[in-house]
Amino acid sequence: MPSLPSAPVLLGNEPGSFPHSVLAERHPAIVRQVREAFPYGPGQHRALDALLESCTKGVIEELPADAHDRERWQDWGLARYAGRSWFDVPWLWSESYFYRRLLEAVGYFAPGPWQGIDPFRPFKRAELDSPETDEELAALDALESEPPPRRAAALLHGSLWGNRADLGFRLSAAGARAARATQPAPGLVADDSETLWSLLPPSPAGTLCLVADNAGRELVPDLLLVAHLLAHGRVERAVLHVKPYPYYVSDATTADVVDAVRRLAAAPGAAAGYGRRLWSAMADGRLTVRAHPFSCSPLPYAAMPGDLREEFAAATLTVLKGDLNYRRLVGDRLWPPTTPFADVTDYFPGPVAALRTLKSDVITGLDASTEATLDATGDGRWRIGGTHALIQVRP
Repeated sequence: MPSLPSAPVLLGNEPGSFPHSVLAERHPAIVRQVREAFPYGPGQHRALDALLESCTKGVIEELPADAHDRERWQDWGLARYAGRSWFDVPWLWSESYFYRRLLEAVGYFAPGPWQGIDPFRPFKRAELDSPETDEELAALDALESEPPPRRAAALLHGSLWGNRADLGFRLSAAGARAARATQPAPGLVADDSETLWSLLPPSPAGTLCLVADNAGRELVPDLLLVAHLLAHGRVERAVLHVKPYPYYVSDATTADVVDAVRRLAAAPGAAAGYGRRLWSAMADGRLTVRAHPFSCSPLPYAAMPGDLREEFAAATLTVLKGDLNYRRLVGDRLWPPTTPFADVTDYFPGPVAALRTLKSDVITGLDASTEATLDATGDGRWRIGGTHALIQVRP
């Protein structure tokens, strides 16, 4: 991270704060939902109950001695944080480790019949197969008559606002209120879309890295945008970064990518064409899927390993989707909102863009007048309610 005025790392130990509510309310809700979603056996029930007790009242415990990634997590901070309250360590770290322990509890990594079974799959599939998804795909038919630049702009905004479908977000009280809100979605708090398009000229086409966030109704518009960019020569190759294992309830894995492409290919109208083009692009290597272990790390991207740094450095543009990736990109700190986005991303090895709806306290790159207007709403929820969004680019 560049030399900037210090900003406090977000912790979860302040009652009434958003991080505290995630640890104290959202995580227990997720444990209970996962427990009820599958016919797990007594051993898994005991492990889930123990995790629920630990994450609300106990302390961070070590991974089992035979865990395949124990050494990696030791390097990622477990050696420092074991024995401490979940609420007293960096929020980004405690959130990430919660999901790792949840997978441990349901037997995801252990040899046996539950190995590799995504505990969040029922929620992901229900969303992907919902009538809302049908309606969104049907809207593609009208979009086909638009000229390519207008179609690209619409697909970019579809990818941006698709983040509001985040399942984990909807499990919280804040998410439920946002979903019920009847007020129209406000405009962007920052919009660098012109700069983004300038980095993807029709020729010469380069490589786009898109770091995905959620599966289902967010991943579908991400894939639609990628398909359009490939078809119209804005990029020659696209690399879709997903999680190597289930994470944060709805984060996309390779299996979720396959489900989404199949969903598109089986849909009527224009959607099926997008699905076929994506399938073909994956088959001939123009679209590849990457699942780097660092994607599930509890660390900011400033700590990325060398191979990932080289990959992003070689890309024409790297686009990071969603709130979690934004927190990892700029650092999970309570920056003054006017802190320049370019300054906090100066370490990133190539041009980078963030597409994000706001669901946590972290924000950078606002001008003073925008911050004042948002603060004047009085409720202070503009940072976390999912009703505002941003497109920020550092060339």
